[in-house]
Amino acid sequence: MSILSAIILGIVEGITEFLPISSTGHMILASGILRLPSTAFLSSFEISIQLGAILSVVVIYFKYLLTQRTAVKNIIIAFIPTAVIGLTAYKFVKTYLFNNQTVVLWALLLGGIGLIIFELLYKEKPAATDAVEKMTVKQSLIIGVVQSLAIIPGVSRAAATIIGGLSLGIKRKTIVEFSFLLAIPTMLAATGLDLLKTGATFSGREWGLLAIGFVVSFLVALLAVKWLLKFIQNHSFISFGIYRIVVAVVFWLMLLK
Repeated sequence: MSILSAIILGIVEGITEFLPISSTGHMILASGILRLPSTAFLSSFEISIQLGAILSVVVIYFKYLLTQRTAVKNIIIAFIPTAVIGLTAYKFVKTYLFNNQTVVLWALLLGGIGLIIFELLYKEKPAATDAVEKMTVKQSLIIGVVQSLAIIPGVSRAAATIIGGLSLGIKRKTIVEFSFLLAIPTMLAATGLDLLKTGATFSGREWGLLAIGFVVSFLVALLAVKWLLKFIQNHSFISFGIYRIVVAVVFWLMLLK
């Protein structure tokens, strides 16, 4: 991997992490376009730089996290099923699903169709939960289980969390913010586990590339988070569903050639 490739993947991660289009899926496809060899380091890189994007949420919501104990409790509750399922399936996912473009494209396509159908049928109720700290234990736990589907590359952690939250009667802005916050322990655990298992094999140069991807994804994600919060005030996620379908079809045509 070159420095330029690390920067490009960092940009892709920063833009896509909080959008319902799968950052992992996009990095896998981007790695294919860049013709990067499928190595243990590349898989770890694609997992670890996500923590850089997540750090942007810590910066933006730092004061909120310090003062809202109930919100933090809900985040922890939602993280528990994700941690259990993720730890159990880690080896299988990294061995058979990571860097598998076919899995990614099917997940993007089906997820895009599902997102469009959901948005066409969804109507927000006036009594919907309007703050993360007002969410119930049951809502948090169910969202954590739904988020676990995103262990499949291409599903999108953000999409799973947001659709799950909207289905449970949580306002759009609230569940989007909860998706941001839930990413903190989720990706911290995923990155920590992966580096614990593979970090000792990295060379000094590979650690440098990892640092570059981390910093770039953090800076780009700062802008992406603020943009998404403005976007959802007047838009649904149908455009993201269409985008997922288009990406899947285009890449399938490329693979056929």
